[in-house]
Amino acid sequence: MGSRNVLHVTFVCTGNTCRSPMAEVIAGRIIAERGIEHVTVGSAGSAAWPGDPASDGAREATREAGLDLESHRSMPLTEEVVAASGLLLCMTGHHLRRCEELGGRGRSRLLTEMAGEEGRVDDPFGGSARVYRATFDQLVRLVGVVLDTVARDAESES
Repeated sequence: MGSRNVLHVTFVCTGNTCRSPMAEVIAGRIIAERGIEHVTVGSAGSAAWPGDPASDGAREATREAGLDLESHRSMPLTEEVVAASGLLLCMTGHHLRRCEELGGRGRSRLLTEMAGEEGRVDDPFGGSARVYRATFDQLVRLVGVVLDTVARDAESES
């Protein structure tokens, strides 16, 4: 069996404390459950302050699903992060434009569009537990569809 290229996917939101870290741990679980060996995931924020923990709401929403964000620390979106990413999945058009400005043109996509949906993933920051759960559920759906596509495409290239 030949060597397979690994695709690093970075989820991008604003502060890297809510949406993108939730998407990262959701993707990590899906990758493990489906045995996807050629995809790794990370997350970053277009306006993140380095080292902030995930928001209380994001930690609670993931905890309810058996996932853990306790050790997450925010990471700013930089040219280096963009360069190391084979695919940047963005929550909004603002994040998409920022990824492209940092050199990610052609590798940056809206998460919703890549999953075949319209719209964006709204920021739950400061919202109720119900708002965070709704965002988490949306991310589970979107990330699952996108990882199916990414895994299928990578398989056909190997």
